[in-house]
Amino acid sequence: MTDRGKDKLKRFGFRLGKGGAHSARTIMLREIEALLSYVNYPNATFDDYKKAVCQDNCLGKRSWKSRELTFRHLTELYSLDRFTLFRAFLFFWQRQPESRKLLALLMAFARDGTLRAGASTILSQPQGTTLRRETLEKNLDDLEPGRFSKATLTSVAQNINSSFTQSGHLQGRVKKTRAKPQCFAGAVSMALFLGFLQGARGENLFSTAYCSLLDCSSSQAIEFAEEASRRGWIVCKRAGKIVEVLFPNLLTSEEMEWIRESN
Repeated sequence: MTDRGKDKLKRFGFRLGKGGAHSARTIMLREIEALLSYVNYPNATFDDYKKAVCQDNCLGKRSWKSRELTFRHLTELYSLDRFTLFRAFLFFWQRQPESRKLLALLMAFARDGTLRAGASTILSQPQGTTLRRETLEKNLDDLEPGRFSKATLTSVAQNINSSFTQSGHLQGRVKKTRAKPQCFAGAVSMALFLGFLQGARGENLFSTAYCSLLDCSSSQAIEFAEEASRRGWIVCKRAGKIVEVLFPNLLTSEEMEWIRESN
């Protein structure tokens, strides 16, 4: 990807580096649910979210340092600012609570290189199989030998496993078993939107890394996209094997211009 392409993705809210919050935290589903329930009004700003966490202590942290650290990690995962990604995330979060687990995973995946590095190990496991933490540790270390110390590698693997447990891909507290998450139209729409921003179009939208996270076949994903279109969230048109998906509710005119410039 060119530097210009990377700059465009950063403007949308993607984080492209290797690191991320999963060096210390999970997708923090409970915290983001609590925060977005507490700050639940239109046009909330970054400062509103920061005040809620750090001053109002809406997440019930014991110390100021813990509040600041929690807010920093939530910012790394979700941005909490008016970037394109966060606006889209809120759009579907507010309209379909059933999608929230996968919406959180999708958003974190777009912004956390550590989570991205571990995802393929989990997604490649057949449903019903047991995933040993050591397998994930080895695969992470194989990707970048020596990047993590043994202790950090164990912590990162535990965090990634926990995130995929929160999303529904894994079950169990200690022994993790591969499961199938529940997929809904909102999560599919968000996955398609993320792929669209990264340049995928037509049928290719249904085979991106984001759609792979959903554990949903392409035919099922198309059906969910058509449902989302009927609800007025996105536009999905299908004629035979040709599929077109557009996102007029999620993009400003300026953002559409950014996309046209890169085509």
